[in-house]
Amino acid sequence: MPDAPLIEQSPESILLAIAAIFVLGVGSQWLASRLKVPSILLLLATGILAGPVLGLIDPDNLFRELLLPTVSLAVAVVLFEGSLSLRLSDLKAIGQPLVMLLSVGVGVTWILCTSAAVVVLQFELLPALLLGAILTVTGPTVIGPMLREIRPTGQVGPISRWEGIVVDPIGAVLAVLVFSTQAAVRTERFQDAVRIASGGFLLTTLIGIIVGLTAATLLKEMLRRHLIADHLQSPFALMIVVAAFTASNVLHHESGLVTVTVMGVVLANQHTISIRHIVEFKENLSVLLISSLFILLSARLNLQDFTSLGWRGPAFVAFVILVARPISVMLSTFGSGLKMNERLFLSWLAPRGIVAAAVASVFALELGPGTGLVPAVFLVIVGTVLVYGLTAGPVARRLGLSVSDPQGVLIASAHPGARAIAKVLASQGIAVRLVDTNAYNLRQARMEGMQTLNANVLSDSVLEILDLGGIGRLFALTPNDEVNSLACDHFTELFGRKEVYRLSVSRARSQRQDKSAEVLSGRVLFDNAATYEALDLRFAAGAVVKATKLTNEFGLNDLLQRYGDSALILFAIDDKGKMIVCTADLETTFHAGQTIIALVDEQANDKATATSR
Repeated sequence: MPDAPLIEQSPESILLAIAAIFVLGVGSQWLASRLKVPSILLLLATGILAGPVLGLIDPDNLFRELLLPTVSLAVAVVLFEGSLSLRLSDLKAIGQPLVMLLSVGVGVTWILCTSAAVVVLQFELLPALLLGAILTVTGPTVIGPMLREIRPTGQVGPISRWEGIVVDPIGAVLAVLVFSTQAAVRTERFQDAVRIASGGFLLTTLIGIIVGLTAATLLKEMLRRHLIADHLQSPFALMIVVAAFTASNVLHHESGLVTVTVMGVVLANQHTISIRHIVEFKENLSVLLISSLFILLSARLNLQDFTSLGWRGPAFVAFVILVARPISVMLSTFGSGLKMNERLFLSWLAPRGIVAAAVASVFALELGPGTGLVPAVFLVIVGTVLVYGLTAGPVARRLGLSVSDPQGVLIASAHPGARAIAKVLASQGIAVRLVDTNAYNLRQARMEGMQTLNANVLSDSVLEILDLGGIGRLFALTPNDEVNSLACDHFTELFGRKEVYRLSVSRARSQRQDKSAEVLSGRVLFDNAATYEALDLRFAAGAVVKATKLTNEFGLNDLLQRYGDSALILFAIDDKGKMIVCTADLETTFHAGQTIIALVDEQANDKATATSR
C-alpha cells in the first residue's frame, strides 16, 4: 500500500485508525502471552490483516511525512530500553567472542546475504547491499523471551543478549553508509565508496559516543543533585533520550541510534543513582512502541510483492538460516575459547525483529516501491522467528546447554540466612543466583563465592539481565511478606506455580490480615512457623545449615536424634541431583541415598560434631 494515492481523511477515521494500532498491537501481545507463541508472529499477522487485507489502517495516508521520523524515534526508545539491560561486567567473560561477532560476524553476514540477494533474489547491487546490511541485525525483543524460556548455561546467554542489542545500531549505520555511497557504487568508483563509508562510520561512531556520554552524564547529574521532581523523572529521561537522538541525527545522519545505545549502557553501569523507576517506565513504553510499530509497518506491506518473489523468497530465508548465520558464527568465534556446543547454539539463534523491519521500511520510503527490499526482510523476520522459536529450545537441550528440569534456584535476598542456604545448596551442585538491592549483602555474598545480581526482583528487567542457566525455581526470602508474594507472582509465568516459594507470613501480620494472607502467591517454604523473623532469630543465635547423607544405617530418625527436635528440614537431594523442597502444603518422605539439608541450632551441631569424633 505504499504506492496508493493519498486521500483526505475525516478526524473520525484518523482517530479510528490510531486507536486500532494501539488496540490491535497490545491485544496481539496479550493473546500471544496466553497462547505461548512469539508475539511478533501475531503482530505481523494482525498488521497484514488490518492493512492490505481489510484496509482498516493505511500508515502512509495516516502519517504521511511524519511516518519516517515517527518510526525512527520509536526505534530509538526501544534500543535505549534494551541497552539499559547491558552490564559491562559480562564483558570479562564474553568480551572476545562478542567483539568478533560484532566485527567479523557482521562483515561475513553482510557479504553472504548480499551475495544471496544478487544470486537468489536477483536484486541489483545497491538493494542487495542494503538488504545484506539490514540483515546483520538480530532481534533483541525476540531473543530475550527465547533466552528466558530456554535458560541456557554458559556464556551463550549473555553473548546473545549483548549481540542482539549492540549489533542493531551497527547494522543500521552500515545500511545508511551503503545508501550514502550509492552514487560511487553505481559508477563503480569503489575506492571512493570505501573512503566515504569508512569516514562516515568513524564520524557516526564518534558523534554517537560523544552525544550519548554527554546526555547520560547530564541526566545522571541532574538526578544525583535532585533537580528533577520524582514524578517527572521518567518523562524527563524520555525527553533527554529524544533530544539526544534528534541532536545526534542533526549532526550526522543516523548517528542517533549509536547515541541512545551508548546512553543506555552508561546509565545501566553507573552506581551513583538508582534508575529502577526509569527502567520500569521504559519497559512499559517499549512494549507499547514495539506493538504499535509492528502493526504500523506490517500494515504497509503489499501482498503482491511477496508473491512476486515466488520460490526465491523461501530459498533466500533458508540460506540466511542454514548458511549465512552458521558460517558467520564459526568464523568469528574461531579461537575464542567458546566450546563447540556453544558455537553451534549461537549458530542457531539469530531471529530478526523490529529494528530490521523499521530500517527496511525507512529505506523503502526513500527508494520507492518495487525494490523488493521490504518483503524480503519481512520474510526473513517471519522465517527466523518461526524456525528459531520452535527449535532453539530442543537444540539447546540436545547440545547440553539446557535441561528440561532445571534444579537451580533464584533466591530473592542475600541476607545472612539466604547466603547460608545458598552456600550449602551450591556445595551440593545446585546452581544458585542471589538477587538483592542491598550493596552490603551482595558484597558479602560475592566474597563467599556466590553469583549475585544487584536488581529489584520485581522489575521486568531482571528477567532480561539475569543469567537463568540451570535455574528452575524461586525462593522469596526477603523480610517483606508482600514483596515475597509479588516476587512469586512475578516469576510464576517463567517457573510455574509449582516452583515459586516464599516464607510464611509473620504471625502478627497474618492475625491482622487473615484474608489477604490466604491469597498470597507462592508455596510456603519449610513449614508455617518458618517466618522471616523466626529464621532470622535462629541464625542470629548461631544456627547453621547442615547437609547430611541418609543411609540404610543412618536414617531420618537418627538425624533428628543427633540434632534434636528443633532441626528444621529444608531440602532433600537424591543421588541424581534432583532436589525436593520441603513445603507447608505437602508432607515429604525421605529415604536412604538422599542428602538432607536442615537448619540446626549451634549447640546441637556442636554436640553432634563432638559425638562423631
